[in-house]
Amino acid sequence: MKKIILSLMAGMVIFTSCDLLNNDPDDSFTKGNFFTSETNVEMYTNAFYSEWSGYGNNGTYGTFYFPTLNDNQAVTGITTWDFITIPATDGTWDASYEEIRRANILLENIDGVEMDDATKEYYKSLGHLYRAWQHFCVVRKFGDCYWVDHSLTTEDTDILYGPRQNRNLVMDNILADLNYAVENMGTKNADSRTAYNVYVAQAIKAQICLFEGTYAKYHKNDTERSKKYLAETKAAAEAIINSGEFTLTPGAEGYRANYNSLELAGNTEMIMYKSYVQNVLRHATQDYCCGSTPTNGMSKSAFNAYLKKDGTLADKNDDHGVLGTEGYDAGKPVIYHLLEARDPRLAQQIDGYLCYVGNNRARYEGVPEQAGAAENTVTTGYGILKFDEPVTPSSLRQSTTGNVTDCPLFWLAEILLTHAEACAELGEDAAAKTSLNKLRVRAGMPEYAPVNDPANTIGVSDLIWEIRRERRVELMFDNNDRYWSLIRWHQLDLLDTEKYPDQTKGAWIDASWPGADQVKRDANGYIDLNDTYVRKFEEKHYLAPIPSGQIVLNPQIGQNQGW
Repeated sequence: MKKIILSLMAGMVIFTSCDLLNNDPDDSFTKGNFFTSETNVEMYTNAFYSEWSGYGNNGTYGTFYFPTLNDNQAVTGITTWDFITIPATDGTWDASYEEIRRANILLENIDGVEMDDATKEYYKSLGHLYRAWQHFCVVRKFGDCYWVDHSLTTEDTDILYGPRQNRNLVMDNILADLNYAVENMGTKNADSRTAYNVYVAQAIKAQICLFEGTYAKYHKNDTERSKKYLAETKAAAEAIINSGEFTLTPGAEGYRANYNSLELAGNTEMIMYKSYVQNVLRHATQDYCCGSTPTNGMSKSAFNAYLKKDGTLADKNDDHGVLGTEGYDAGKPVIYHLLEARDPRLAQQIDGYLCYVGNNRARYEGVPEQAGAAENTVTTGYGILKFDEPVTPSSLRQSTTGNVTDCPLFWLAEILLTHAEACAELGEDAAAKTSLNKLRVRAGMPEYAPVNDPANTIGVSDLIWEIRRERRVELMFDNNDRYWSLIRWHQLDLLDTEKYPDQTKGAWIDASWPGADQVKRDANGYIDLNDTYVRKFEEKHYLAPIPSGQIVLNPQIGQNQGW
């Protein structure tokens, strides 16, 4: 609650110019009269928490579940590339540089605030960490950009009117900021799981360095740079793994508890989570996963990514449901037998009955307190169960401003995946398997064994291929991870719907089943969401176009290739 309120207050802070006055005005904040106490600094930095949207904020979309430019979810009419034409403005470009300025103002004024040295170093580290993250968001999306290490003035013509800097230079400066943060943040807030601390800094460093290490290898063929950043990734991940502060929540049910808990306090896997409070900060992720309006379901492509429970490949056509015979399932299409045979995480992520228009089935309709729950309909028939919390009454579950389940932001499972991938890329297979197997055993799967997947046509080792599969299924619908991973692996072509049509298809529906006449099926009986639109991949899609408004302001900024 304190963090939420202070974050709102921080958004109200306004610095004013006093060039015409001898003294600072009494009725407004300036740099001179604001950075005068530790309390004010804390209030200022609480604005940094708004960076993590999680499940969303009071009706707005978050980064879990809602992003659909991937092959894990299928939507009616298809989600095309973010940009078809060059936009005049871009939210990431504008917002990130605004936040970079916020971080620079902190770093320029912190030394003048009276506080103990350890606390001052914490806030300096936080400034460097936040500045690094914001620059990374720009590099990840646009490539070459500007490294800005001070609050700009009209005299900074090299940045305001000069060409962009090479992305490698910017990334190296980001790494320097990250290293400053992890080396100097100290122990402040180390026990907190809702505040920035050294473990959060290491988690952010691991995520950024994994992106750069794999990007350097698969896009630039730069072995030396790749190894450097992957070594940094490994070190950051191991700092968390070896700290003894975090353990995996046990079992497949424990896996799901990371996503649908009303309170993540005490969850041993959390490094940092976002807390939601009724009537203060809420979200709509539950509502969008169990409503009557068709919501975005798991694709056939994603369903087929799950191994069988014995660790072997599943037949991609072994996905036919049946009609239930007992209780609320009687006469309704169900896939419980399929879920029982697959990786147990799948049963924690999607429903055991098929959800589509005309099936007339509401989630938890047999639970007395859920009387009146609406029919649950999903574009693909595979209903999203992962984020739903069954105790929440229907009136709140099916409300765009009534959901208060907490959201993981950084957690141990992601760190283990990152560590496994970095180690495998560095040729340290034993260490990679150790981290990979921790997640497999937690899920109820056997330890890693080569599966020789014929879909692996890109030449990576079986271990790297399976780590990528594990990342997909473990982080299904999480934080847009699939999209950014495909970018860094140089595999964004997998989103081309002409080449890979299963990403636009859903569950198999028998023509005789209830509601079958209300959904479009292909010749093989699978729900087909794409008969008109095509998402065709082009190499230019790895980078977004520089907004035309920025080019008007500064013609030297240039444009990304292909746009």
